[in-house]
Amino acid sequence: MKTINPEHIKVLLDIINQSSYLKLLSIKVCELQLGYCKAEVDLEEKHLNPFGGAHGGVYASLIDTATFWAVYCDLRENVGLTTIDLKVDDLASAKEGKLVVEGKQIKVGRSICLSEATVKDIHGKLLAYGTSKQLILEGMQPISQAASVMGYQSLPPKFLT
Repeated sequence: MKTINPEHIKVLLDIINQSSYLKLLSIKVCELQLGYCKAEVDLEEKHLNPFGGAHGGVYASLIDTATFWAVYCDLRENVGLTTIDLKVDDLASAKEGKLVVEGKQIKVGRSICLSEATVKDIHGKLLAYGTSKQLILEGMQPISQAASVMGYQSLPPKFLT
């Protein structure tokens, strides 16, 4: 079984949380491990639709983020990944408070990965559910590229030897 390097995760979380899109939406990825990702957002006015509830795009962004990173830890060192399909079921609306998304890996294949995520409020009420398929990209979009864009010279090794 693979053992993830905690130093890699620490730097990776910093890189993820500095990304422009997540900063725009104030989404914070707070936990990453094999097959799992947890992220949070405190609802603000910018997240609301004209009716005063969380915009469906916020749920989609949370689910896309959590499902993507839930798969990451099981991939080989420096292999890229991109979402090719995202399905989101909006089940209830939130108007305020913290939203928590938990993503879980379902399967990692040779070229396609499948994961799922739930968005809940702080009371545990299920607000949205989604699934995602990701394509493994050999030689494209490696995490080292993101690290370089964010100003990091290198990342600690992904796995402990």
